[in-house]
Amino acid sequence: MNAELTLLRAIAADAARVIMEVYARPFEVEYKAPQDPVTEADRRANDLICEQLQKRFPGVPIVAEESDPETFADYRDHDRIFFVDPVDGTREFVDRNGEFAVMIGLVEGNRAIASVIDAPARGEVFAGWVGQGAVRVADGKEQPIRVSEVAQVRQGTLVGSRSHRSPQLERALARLAPRDIKVMGSAGLKGTLVAKGEVEAYVAPGYAGKRWDACAADALVAAAGGVLTDTYGDAIDYRAPSLSNDRGLLASNGRVHDELVRALEELR
Repeated sequence: MNAELTLLRAIAADAARVIMEVYARPFEVEYKAPQDPVTEADRRANDLICEQLQKRFPGVPIVAEESDPETFADYRDHDRIFFVDPVDGTREFVDRNGEFAVMIGLVEGNRAIASVIDAPARGEVFAGWVGQGAVRVADGKEQPIRVSEVAQVRQGTLVGSRSHRSPQLERALARLAPRDIKVMGSAGLKGTLVAKGEVEAYVAPGYAGKRWDACAADALVAAAGGVLTDTYGDAIDYRAPSLSNDRGLLASNGRVHDELVRALEELR
């Protein structure tokens, strides 16, 4: 792994330690909006990550979930952009089921190129750089990861959201009729399942969070040989007027991607 990715892994690890300090004791839960919780862990990790990124990567804007939007108002004008979700899966953090992660993604030009997804409660770290590969780190061991080679949805496994079980998602999963269906919290962790070949695709039709929910997963899946788009099959535009993933997210091993896009189109 290159030096920049090593730095990003260290920053994510520092944030993960702060998060686990909060996780280990009682904490208060506030709500930014209905069904949108936030905790001390989100805010402390956000501050730590942004401070360290500013120090290590001066001049690169940081689009972070818990930051004031004014701090990244001109991010679209820059070649490089960080997208940060300090606790991806806050609902799962609150439920204490371990399905949450620190996510740092880096965009260069028009694509997500670098990713760190640190899941401290699960003892896993994933990192990747497009063109250089992706790895999983657990129990002190680093292993390369790669997407699966299954070429048909009916022979594969799909993963969907644990917390956002919309009728649209249920219809999509029923229509696709995979061999198996998994559920998991955290968009980033669902992306890791695709990247390490445990599932063939992650399907999130309809609204699928913000760009900080997509960027790190996008880069990791791509680095592992797969692809992440919206559910129309278009690449994520990280410089679009809106930060919302309002056309859904679809991550796959690449081999089943076109089949999934066609099936989702028929459901619209």
